[in-house]
Amino acid sequence: MKLKALMLVPMAVGAFALAGCSSTDSSDPSSTSDSVATQTDATESSPQAAELNKTATEVNDGCPVVPAKYAAQQSWTVKGTEGCATFTVTDDAKNLAPMVQIVTPFKVDATEVHTLIPGNGATVAETTTVDVFYEGVNGTTGAVFDSGYQRGESTQFPANGVVEGFKKALVGQKVGSTVAVVIPTSEGYPQGTPDGSINAGDTIVFVLKIVGAQN
Repeated sequence: MKLKALMLVPMAVGAFALAGCSSTDSSDPSSTSDSVATQTDATESSPQAAELNKTATEVNDGCPVVPAKYAAQQSWTVKGTEGCATFTVTDDAKNLAPMVQIVTPFKVDATEVHTLIPGNGATVAETTTVDVFYEGVNGTTGAVFDSGYQRGESTQFPANGVVEGFKKALVGQKVGSTVAVVIPTSEGYPQGTPDGSINAGDTIVFVLKIVGAQN
């Protein structure tokens, strides 16, 4: 198996709750079925980003291996109906995006949510307006299609105003929580998005941190 590690950065800013999303070039030849795609936050220092990029080159039982530096940190690995994804907290205190490593193509048939770090603030309800850092990755290509983490800014929106899978990652969580979610096409974008960053049938994944809420 030939493994590759990628540093992926969104090309433009878009609203994940709407049809239009920012995208990267999904034609990248390194985004193949036998590659490991890795995203990290562009606001990290260059040495750390380079280190993470070099370490994402191994798989164990078909899933990415968490770099030794982060083995003791919060992590979650989920096997899909195809491929595999691993989420690892890097530096939550600095609001850096958790690292996402994907064996592509990654697909699931049901939404799964995992709390990487539990918060201790107010509980999010469907009617809550939340303030969130988030990053979305296409499971088919491994490409980041939108990232508030990389822009260095959170976004406010109603918890019931996003796609169903993302809503499941919000409702019931407490402010301060860092969460990972994998979303099948049925609870994401069944028809894809007009800009082509997400196509019909694509599984999408998000990492997010809830930094505020208003009921």
